[in-house]
Amino acid sequence: MRKRAAGTAAAAVAVVVAAIALPLFQPWRLVTDKVVDEALPGAVPISTTSSSTTPPTISAAPKQPTPQPTSKPTSQPVPRSGPQTKVLLTGKLISHEHSTSGTVAVLALPDGSRILRIENLDTSDGPDLKVWLSDAKVVAGKAGWHVFDDGRYRKLGDLKGNHGNQNYAIPEDIQLGDFRSAVIWCDRFNVSFGAAALA
Repeated sequence: MRKRAAGTAAAAVAVVVAAIALPLFQPWRLVTDKVVDEALPGAVPISTTSSSTTPPTISAAPKQPTPQPTSKPTSQPVPRSGPQTKVLLTGKLISHEHSTSGTVAVLALPDGSRILRIENLDTSDGPDLKVWLSDAKVVAGKAGWHVFDDGRYRKLGDLKGNHGNQNYAIPEDIQLGDFRSAVIWCDRFNVSFGAAALA
């Protein structure tokens, strides 16, 4: 009877522990992946749905007869290229609590807005992952895992996926000079998956 009671109690404890630990740690996310491939804002999207190797054609108005030259040359305005996307800061992600690689860049878009762009991201999936700007220095190894919430930081949003290319809007009130790193941060366990020094 005692053995049966002890077994029942142990089973009940195991169920309670599992009910708490599984949603908290989400261990299945170690083997799940989410790929996100966002285009750079303002870039012309390229269709990949066709298997044809022939370049796409642009339909135009019917061809008009070529005008005959006149004795007076006409002046045409020279088209000017619009404002370009500017690279303000760049960095390379290093691994912290999870193996992480990829590049980050802070870009000023032609409309005056700014984004943090992550390219070729490769990291683990995990619970409650965020993208931050931080004033902390990027330190390699375990010493750098927990430093990014010690000082000033700003959340740019939830990590959209653990692989691929992604854009995160930077609010207008953020002064870039106040921050020197971009971080993939696990809010649940207060640890960096990976970070990049911005320069």
